[in-house]
Amino acid sequence: MTSRPDRIVVIGVTGSGKSTLAARIAERTGLPYHAADDIGWQPGWIGTPDEEQRRRVAEVCAQERWVLDAVYSKWQDIVLPRTQLIVGLDYPRWLSLGRLVRRTFVRAVTRRRVCNGNVESFRQVFSADSIIRWHFTSFARKRERIRAWAAEPPGPAVVRLTSPHETRRWLSTF
Repeated sequence: MTSRPDRIVVIGVTGSGKSTLAARIAERTGLPYHAADDIGWQPGWIGTPDEEQRRRVAEVCAQERWVLDAVYSKWQDIVLPRTQLIVGLDYPRWLSLGRLVRRTFVRAVTRRRVCNGNVESFRQVFSADSIIRWHFTSFARKRERIRAWAAEPPGPAVVRLTSPHETRRWLSTF
């Protein structure tokens, strides 16, 4: 890609650092950053209805410049045609799981507000809807998608990064 892209999606497994990297890309480039969790979750951890998610993401994607920190399968058909670059974080499970556990426990202790004012709790950590459980449920599928898209991009260019060091190096040249 000869010029810097204006529409970027960061993908990866749960806990890989998608939001952090997307925010850093936005900071470095001046692109507006949009968090997928803000699109997908309402206050009280109520899932946003699918049609409303699609409307919200279409509004983001209609803009000329943006960074998204995920692409949900229920709206990837809206995002991918407008995306110029996909950045895939393909880190080992131990790394992403360690980050996720640490982040989740810190948030549960500090009660730091996340996506639309929601707060993570220890009850959630040990529930059937646990984000940590979701990591185990979704890891292989998400990793396979990153690798498949890197091998055969779904339209936009794909950069697959396999370590935090590689990601820092890539970001420093971006």
